[in-house]
Amino acid sequence: MKNIKSLLYIILVFASATLVSCKKFLDVKPQNYVLDDVTVIDKASAETATRGIYNAFTASGYYGNDYQAIGYLSGDNTAFFGTVVYQSHFAQHNVRADNGMIQASWGAIYKAINRANHVIAKVPGVTDPKLTAALKNQLVGEAYFLRALAYFDLVRVWGGVQIYTTPTLDAKDKEGIARSTAADTYAQVLADLIQAEALIPATLATNRVRATQKTVWALRARYHLYRGEWLDAEFYSSKLITDANYGLIAPYNSWFANNVTNTRESIFELTYATTSLSAHRGNWQPTQNGGTRSWGPNATFIALVNNPAIGGNRNTIIATTTSNPIVTYGNLYYRNPATDPAYVLRIAEQYLIRAEARAQIGTDLTGAASDLNAVRTRAGLGTTPAVTAADLLQAIEDERRLEFAFEPHRWFDLVRTGRADDVFTGISADKYILPIPVTELQTDHSLVQNPSY
Repeated sequence: MKNIKSLLYIILVFASATLVSCKKFLDVKPQNYVLDDVTVIDKASAETATRGIYNAFTASGYYGNDYQAIGYLSGDNTAFFGTVVYQSHFAQHNVRADNGMIQASWGAIYKAINRANHVIAKVPGVTDPKLTAALKNQLVGEAYFLRALAYFDLVRVWGGVQIYTTPTLDAKDKEGIARSTAADTYAQVLADLIQAEALIPATLATNRVRATQKTVWALRARYHLYRGEWLDAEFYSSKLITDANYGLIAPYNSWFANNVTNTRESIFELTYATTSLSAHRGNWQPTQNGGTRSWGPNATFIALVNNPAIGGNRNTIIATTTSNPIVTYGNLYYRNPATDPAYVLRIAEQYLIRAEARAQIGTDLTGAASDLNAVRTRAGLGTTPAVTAADLLQAIEDERRLEFAFEPHRWFDLVRTGRADDVFTGISADKYILPIPVTELQTDHSLVQNPSY
């Protein structure tokens, strides 16, 4: 009976994945649930279910392309060159509720959340002696971390969202849940991170592709930065910076060039394989390299990164074709086949989080400059001339723009610091968050659209 149940589990999971992948683009069926009525029955199925959460994060609608693209296309480092019109709307800050990328991203993130909910709800009740209490705690702790990351990603794009923490088996299970406020959604993120830290064993070794306590600390540092909780941001970023397992590696491209993965730079990255490719490469690489170059670095960014006094050696993030048409393109995602990792948490971010926190606190401006200079030195630049808190904060913002050029930070940085209107003159504050996908509104009337959409 046990083997039969295991076989049925595998068949149903495969069938579910096949049905989801074949879903038509305009299908109005809500995507924020996972068809999963299978019980986690033993150690093997508990581990499989946990791996399934990580797999959901690699989807093309999430870190595999769309979610990250929302972050960098909305910023001021990229230009749109493609033919899919709705993709260009992010750069124009004129995104409509029927935009395909926000629908795909919303659905992919909620799918990840539901998978996490299944693990959190089911794993504690498994009685398989091979699934020890310590391993149970680890798997559930990983699920809490991943759910925290998913809700964090939702709130910074859409503001307050529907929060549900129990598994859904049918689309109707989550209908009628009102949207929470942004503050309440952030509170859910923090609650999940606290649970994750408590459950994941402190004895786990450093792991760059699965959640450990250190991964939790890194996301907590980012969370506290967004919430303006400077002392906590400094505290948690320091825990990573002082850990000898992590470090800035020089030159700048050492963390992504030459097909490397899991370097000392990386705190958490998502992996891809020849059987599960990343969608990023095709959108960044030019036709000469087998891509479509739907988007790439704009002229302003190219000038900045090629200026040795500003970009240092970070111009390796771009490349130029040697045959006509001669174009400059982003080269963070370059592997063929497209097995490039998705870089979620890096140690460079922790240095700049601590620098910003210290500059905001104002009592350790020397320390803030030192953290900023660590990143600058790795990029082949001299020490910052900034001395005052205001100048340091601007220098940190400028450094983040280049350091995370094609990662989903720039737009969110400008919004969280209140600088979006300075950089993009005339954007209504309502546009700082995106519309709820229209298909979700059509099928769940408890959802309320964001203002002005």
